[in-house]
Amino acid sequence: MSYKETLLMPKTAFPMRGNLPNREPEKQKEWDEQNIYEKVQERTKGRPLFVLHDGPPYANGDIHMGHALNKILKDMIVRYKSMNGFHAPYVPGWDTHGLPIETALTKKKKIDRKKMSVAEFRKACEEYALEQLDRQREQFKRLGVRGDWDNPYITLTKEYEAQQIKVFGEMAKKGYIYKGKKPVYWSPSSESALAEAEIEYHDKRSPSIYVAFDVKDGKATLDGDEKFIIWTTTPWTIPANLAVTVHPDLDYAVVKVKNEKYVVAKDLVEDLEQELEWEEATVLKTVKGQELEHVMTSHPIYGRDSLVILGEHVTIDAGTGCVHTAPGHGEDDYVVGQKYGLETLCPVDDKGYFTGEAPGFEGMFYDEANKPITQKLDELGVLLKLQFITHSYPHDWRTKKPVIFRATAQWFASIDDFRDDLLEAVKSVTWLPEWGETRLYNMVRDRGDWCISRQRAWGVPIPIFYAEDGTEIVTDETITHVSELFRQHGSNIWFEWDTKDLLPEGFTSSHSPNGKFTREMDIMDVWFDSGSSHQAVLEEKDGLERPADIYLEGSDQYRGWFNSSLSTSVAVTGKAPYKAIISHGFALDGEGRKMSKSVGNVVVPNNVMKQLGADILRLWVASVDYQADVRISDKILKQVAEAYRKLRNTFRFLLGNLHDFDPAKHRVQDDDLPELDKYMMIKLQDVINQAKKGYDDYQFASVFHSVHNFCTIDLSSFYMDIAKDTLYIEAPDSEERRAIQTVMYDTLVALVRLVSPIIPHTADEVWAFIPGVEAESVQLTDMPQEKDIESFNTLKEKWDKIMDVRDDVLKALENARNEKVIGKSLTASVTLYPTLEVKNILEEAGDLAKLLIVSNAEIGGAKENASARAESFEYVAVDVKPAEGETCERCWTVTENVGKDEKHPGLCDKCTDIVNTHYSHV
Repeated sequence: MSYKETLLMPKTAFPMRGNLPNREPEKQKEWDEQNIYEKVQERTKGRPLFVLHDGPPYANGDIHMGHALNKILKDMIVRYKSMNGFHAPYVPGWDTHGLPIETALTKKKKIDRKKMSVAEFRKACEEYALEQLDRQREQFKRLGVRGDWDNPYITLTKEYEAQQIKVFGEMAKKGYIYKGKKPVYWSPSSESALAEAEIEYHDKRSPSIYVAFDVKDGKATLDGDEKFIIWTTTPWTIPANLAVTVHPDLDYAVVKVKNEKYVVAKDLVEDLEQELEWEEATVLKTVKGQELEHVMTSHPIYGRDSLVILGEHVTIDAGTGCVHTAPGHGEDDYVVGQKYGLETLCPVDDKGYFTGEAPGFEGMFYDEANKPITQKLDELGVLLKLQFITHSYPHDWRTKKPVIFRATAQWFASIDDFRDDLLEAVKSVTWLPEWGETRLYNMVRDRGDWCISRQRAWGVPIPIFYAEDGTEIVTDETITHVSELFRQHGSNIWFEWDTKDLLPEGFTSSHSPNGKFTREMDIMDVWFDSGSSHQAVLEEKDGLERPADIYLEGSDQYRGWFNSSLSTSVAVTGKAPYKAIISHGFALDGEGRKMSKSVGNVVVPNNVMKQLGADILRLWVASVDYQADVRISDKILKQVAEAYRKLRNTFRFLLGNLHDFDPAKHRVQDDDLPELDKYMMIKLQDVINQAKKGYDDYQFASVFHSVHNFCTIDLSSFYMDIAKDTLYIEAPDSEERRAIQTVMYDTLVALVRLVSPIIPHTADEVWAFIPGVEAESVQLTDMPQEKDIESFNTLKEKWDKIMDVRDDVLKALENARNEKVIGKSLTASVTLYPTLEVKNILEEAGDLAKLLIVSNAEIGGAKENASARAESFEYVAVDVKPAEGETCERCWTVTENVGKDEKHPGLCDKCTDIVNTHYSHV
């Protein structure tokens, strides 16, 4: 066996290639057999509690990249906290009620709802939701997410529903729950009311019309022969018109065009001249909007009274300054209509079809009625202009179909009653990013009352009873009783039992002299379900507490879970349910586009894990600025895989050189380390500090970059490059060799702990090969603690300067190599001409040839006296020339003392002594 073969023998069984797609499932099986989650919780019991409350994903379909981003971020936080002084349980959850599951059953499972009772249909929904939950659970576990997967919280469970009923009851008790007929977002495609969080905006092509309303009574302000002009993009709401609204402080002009007199906002006259193609328009007079109050106009189709009223919401951004007002079809219309005692007329049914309250259009679908209504206006001579525009319009986020504003009898949570408390709660929370505070604050400030009722089957029923005279019954007694019934039997009983069996035994009411009662059949908005989790999970489950330390979700949850959770928590407890909010962006394709199956640019987590492994996906999450939208593609993942390979190769090199190192026997104390090795110990403390600060600040990219740069620059390109000769050449027990192994051992143990929250499969795999560690898993250890190194600052400053000089020498060597002066660096001999500033520290640096990885290095005179061929840098001039002598077969150094021993003619003196002393058997 040659000397080189001896040097290059594999020193560890740690595999070079990760083969993560195959190894990770094996490691996860091992974790399950170890009950690793339970062991982590047992180990950290008694520490300060840290609760990251899981926002529940919807139990329908395979996980997507947004799920992966979210769950990995949460897992990194929880893993780090459990290794850094906290007891950090993680209870995953699922949102399981709502329309998508109902739709999936009818479309995918071909279930005919009409042939089933409500209870039977709900049972089918439950079974489907649990099937989807199990499927997603396995996919989340495959990501390496550690949690109490056997005991998740699920919004359909009896105990969860029982607590949700209590939340509703407490809000009702405080007077925050009421029933009223007012316009809400209504989805004809879902046949249900929607909350703001269930609305998304898409472009829609709509008719744009200008319509004249004849004045019936000018009230001494107008002559009576004028016409108010309104503009609308929803002609279908004209049958519900009851008023025309003007702004009290705006100036309105009476404009004569040919033989007609029109009333419009004065500031819009010029725009309307062009828009309506008026040839000659003369302003006859100007009045303030408040002077027009109570002028009576005529409905353009039905001739009934349409009152002119005042409203602060009127603007002159577009239109005419005179707003068509239908209280049954708009929030602002409703509010202003209430002030004037207007009826909340809504001639459209649940499915979006006109009723008999819109004569002439009965039975027409609202959107299809736009054309006949417009034609009728034209026939009557009141349509001044028709065109079509494309504009942003609210859509049902599930069916992707347009929604309408429609007045119906619904249950509401009155945000107005505790809005100030909500806004104060927002201020009490820590926000990452900081703009999250402004975003949620503005949403709470501007939102209307929360419509919490849905006309669906699959959800938690609203626990309201009705007396014979229609009086609503919701008391502490009924709420407590229903809550306990749900805890025992589940909410299906609401649809199975008689009403009397749902009420407390012997319950009576003066409003029901005959003892008869009915019950509400609407269910709660699913955002009320998930928004109650602070009560149903943080208060319900042992080992958790409210408020949670963190809620972490996508930025869409400012209008969703962050918002609904805040509303229910402040209503019930007076405080926010979370101490801090962290939000992340959306996962986009490599070009920054939204992922879409139709476009074919979807990156599927399961596919990535099959091809590359979960640790690659996790490393991607750690490498991006997750607070903004993030990009992912095959090219990006390939770059991440390359970064992973460098980390893995670093671990492999360190392990390979610790094969004969027992930390209990061979460790060299920090104070006894040579300066170079002590310097690397100092550099390691910097990495530990930077990485832990990154974790503490939830800046995982900082963790990734600090560890990756340390591995590739400080270790691979510097220390390991220098150390390998000593490791391979010096005697096994030499102090110099053991010092390097001590540094490598501490470095490996620290790095594996630091990366464990990010790439847990790899970290645990490496951990199993580290000599002398006691814990069966790195997950059962703590983060490394920074050590105080003697003369830390002085030594660091000195060696940072040496490193600057070394960089200059390496540049000179590279230039000499390019000019064919030398081959590999070990064929070189260098003479350094330093400045006075660095001369002394270079003389104290030890073996310069070893530091520079050349065969010979010496210090010449001062920099200003350097030879003409020396290359000059800031601190040193470098003269590179070929080393003289022959190459030692063992250390590859070029020296003139090779071959002096007959037994080892290919070795230098140093290698000859080592071999004769320690390797005489070779």
